[in-house]
Order: sequence, then C-alpha cells, then structure tokens
Amino acid sequence: MTASINHTDVRIGITTSFNDGEQRLNYAYVRSVEKAGGIPLIVPIIENPQMLRSFVGLLHGLVITGGPAVADGLIGELPSDLDRTDAIRVKSDKAVLNAFLNERKPILGICYGMQLLNATSGGTIYGDVERQHAGALTHSDKRGADLHSVLLEESSHLFRILNKSALDVNTRHVQAVAGVGNGYKIAATAPDGVVEAIENDDGTILGLQFHPERMGAEMEPIFQHLVDNARKFAESGNLAHDLR
Repeated sequence: MTASINHTDVRIGITTSFNDGEQRLNYAYVRSVEKAGGIPLIVPIIENPQMLRSFVGLLHGLVITGGPAVADGLIGELPSDLDRTDAIRVKSDKAVLNAFLNERKPILGICYGMQLLNATSGGTIYGDVERQHAGALTHSDKRGADLHSVLLEESSHLFRILNKSALDVNTRHVQAVAGVGNGYKIAATAPDGVVEAIENDDGTILGLQFHPERMGAEMEPIFQHLVDNARKFAESGNLAHDLR
C-alpha cells in the first residue's frame, strides 16, 4: 500500500517565461501555490528528453503560467502589439504538458497556459479577439481595459470551486479561445461571450483566461483545488475520485 503523505510532499511545477536566455517567474505564482500547501518547483527548460521525463516524474501538479502569443491553432494574424512566445519555451512547455496529460496529472493553465491547453487538444485561438470576435470588449490592460465580469456555468467544477456564479477579473489578454478543444468544455464567459475558462470532465484540468495569482484571497480556492488534486495523485497514483 502507498503510504499517505502530508501536504509538504505535494510538489507543484510552475513554468516560467523565457527571454534573452533567461527564465523568469513572477513571485505571485510561487506564493499562491505555497499558500495552498504545495511545494512550488520552478520547471527548468531541459533539452534532454530523458532528463525532462525524470524531472516531470518528481511533480504531482502543474501550473502553466502566462506569456506572449500561442501560435498553434491560430486563427488570423497576430497584432503588432503581441509577440510570439520564444520557441525554446514553447518546446519545453509542450513537452512538460504532454507528459502531464499522458499521466493524467492535474494542471492549471493561466492565460497563455489556458490557450496552450486548448490548442494542444485541437482547439483554435483568435490571434486578436477584439478584431475577430463580434462585439468583443477590450480584453487587454495594455489597450486600456480594466476589470470585467465573468459568468460561471453553474454545472461547472469552477462554479463549485469558487461557489460563485459571477465575479470580476483582471483583463490581460489579446488572444482568446475560439473553438474549444477535445475533452474540454466552457466553464466561464465574459459578457461579450469571450471564453474565460475551460475545464475537463473531472475538473482535474482547469484553464483560466484571467490571472488568479494576482487576485488575492478570492482566488485561493483555485490553487487549493490544484494542490488537493495533486495530493490525491501523489497518494493513489490516479485521479479516479473527483473532488466534491
């Protein structure tokens, strides 16, 4: 029988940005995982596939952080104010993500991370949601947007996690999900219909278009959900039992 572990043994990988040969990470991601009871481990960019698999084997859960543009599944052209993500980061993120998907480990994708989840499963991504989605609001703070509301699907895991049907979120994206990928469903939308969250059937994978790590106590249940699912994986080796 697998021995029970305590919360200090739940290891959550956190991906990073990659610019000019440097990996960087906003401390808010680390603090959010730590407050939820997980050990935050920064995911290094490892080129050797065997070494990468060995590192992923140390982890029980994953946070894919925000970043520039996702090119896979792209509909339309990227605008001039949005750069493509460095190819080195993209290759690393895809390798780590696919390893997690193969092992059915829990994942939280944030902004770029949500779009990468969606594109990896065959979904499509607007290059510029404001140009391509009819009636779209401004969704980028760099273009002058502020907080906006999102509506949660009452049948969703996200609704049960947050126990709310609506909330105000930050607005920090130019791209957005156009067509939802295989295995995911919409969990929340903005008032203009733009997809703000996706999830898989058992809620072990969540994608959020907004940044919960920047929203304080209100979003702590999101990270607690990830850590609790990671603990289940660590203790049992599978995720057969959904959190209720």
